[in-house]
Amino acid sequence: MTTLANHPELELAGAFDRDAARLRQFCSHYSLTAYDSVDTLLDDKRVTIIVNLTTPESHYELSARALRAGKHVYCEKPLAMSVEDAHELVALAEKSGLTLATAPANALSAAHGLVAKTLSAGGIGTPRLVYAEMEDGPVFRGKWTTWRSRSGAKWPGAHEFEIGCTLEHSGYALSWLVSLFGPVESLTAFSALTFPDKGPGTEKLRMGPDFSVGCLSFRSGVVARLTSGLAAPRDRSLTILGDKGTITVRDLWDNRSAVRLERTADKRKLAVRLADQLENRLGSFLPWKPQPGRRLPYPTDTRRETLPAFPSQIDFAAGIAAQARAIAAGNKPVFSGALALHITELALALNNARDLPQPYRVQSTF
Repeated sequence: MTTLANHPELELAGAFDRDAARLRQFCSHYSLTAYDSVDTLLDDKRVTIIVNLTTPESHYELSARALRAGKHVYCEKPLAMSVEDAHELVALAEKSGLTLATAPANALSAAHGLVAKTLSAGGIGTPRLVYAEMEDGPVFRGKWTTWRSRSGAKWPGAHEFEIGCTLEHSGYALSWLVSLFGPVESLTAFSALTFPDKGPGTEKLRMGPDFSVGCLSFRSGVVARLTSGLAAPRDRSLTILGDKGTITVRDLWDNRSAVRLERTADKRKLAVRLADQLENRLGSFLPWKPQPGRRLPYPTDTRRETLPAFPSQIDFAAGIAAQARAIAAGNKPVFSGALALHITELALALNNARDLPQPYRVQSTF
């Protein structure tokens, strides 16, 4: 709702929630039409796209119903809780001539475009190794039971702990990785529940992993390490190392994150050598760490964006808008179909690493 204002071409017809009180609160806050059932929503001929923002275990059922009703679907991640169900949804959309697109939308950001342009121009030569961090900080130690959205909704912390941080957050890194470097052939992963005590009210929960790490081998030859967690300090950075330099993205959740470029050739420059010597000799005493390379400028953009307050600076509605434009043009949205299935399979493989043979051979591609 916060970022819908960035896309005036989208018109929100209404909303439905199985919690009647929550639905009244939401629709009253935003002055929206409330549907009295899912069937009423699906029967509305004005509606082209259904946005499925339900909890992950409901994604498959509701997306399938919407597709069978002839609606395009934009679904929160993951598409489903199993690869088989996700594959079935993609096949149903293809058979019906509809699009099934997946969140997150952060790989449609200005920051992603800046990185893609730099890579395409050979800014760091051939990319070889990538470190992706999706650490959200120890949120279970905060006052998460008191957190509310603008319309008054409680943050569903207990359920997020049950689903696990990998299924909730790895997609923010995976969408960047696969769109920059192509499909993954195999991955070797580890996941664990490291902090089973997450405070009052969580004692009887069956929690998902709160830590995972995976090493991904791409068909293009790139190797990446992706870490997801709910305990370490917040870190949503991306580091891409190439033959001729390094690209660093400060925050994958920031639509216009700081992006820095450090070329290997720059190491010969006096100023760079002096900065390195300063860090080597005095680094442990400095209250700050020198940033690598130079910050890349963004193209001049006079359009003012409406973005949520920190820490979520993502244009969440951008994915729906991209899907709408693709439908109007008769094209397939970027994060849909086979690509959406691939991201879902990767997230499930990382989350379920304890139950899968390692290395895991990825079945989907795009």
